[in-house]
Amino acid sequence: MHPLDPARPRSSRRTSPPSGGGCRLVARLALLHARLARIPDGLIALLARGSIAAVFWQSGQTKVEGLAIDLVGGTFQLGWPRLAEGTVGLFRDEYRLPLLPPELAATMAAFAEHLFPLLLLLGLATRLSALALLGMTAVIQLLVYPGAYATHGVWAAVLLHLVAHGPGRVSIDAWIARRHG
Repeated sequence: MHPLDPARPRSSRRTSPPSGGGCRLVARLALLHARLARIPDGLIALLARGSIAAVFWQSGQTKVEGLAIDLVGGTFQLGWPRLAEGTVGLFRDEYRLPLLPPELAATMAAFAEHLFPLLLLLGLATRLSALALLGMTAVIQLLVYPGAYATHGVWAAVLLHLVAHGPGRVSIDAWIARRHG
């Protein structure tokens, strides 16, 4: 096994180790690599779910009135959500999505930016929710803000991780799988 990449086999050709501190440096790097590889996938998934859910939830909160929940800021107002004044105008004048009327696009976005982050936080239908938000990210990148690739690329990477690897152990999906799988 290669000391820095366990997936890569060692070369069959033997070479003498570097003299002095170089050998210790390689050993320390290998040890660091091994320790970092033990970070639990469930912890990574939990952080990914919470972080990306916050991004989309906060965006959804800007589109509605009557429902305001910000756990970090301490805002908690339960009510029947409705589109905020100016939301439809934002979709009509700035976003200008093709094919969808701005009223429908605004309603769909506000709904999706509340439902899917909530499901991600719970770890319920995680892969489906991440896939839906990945689709939304693609629409935003391609049709709304094409210059914001750095931001959308990070979102896509987090969402793709959740699609590919699932929600981790601390999730309703994992509980269901343990119980019925």
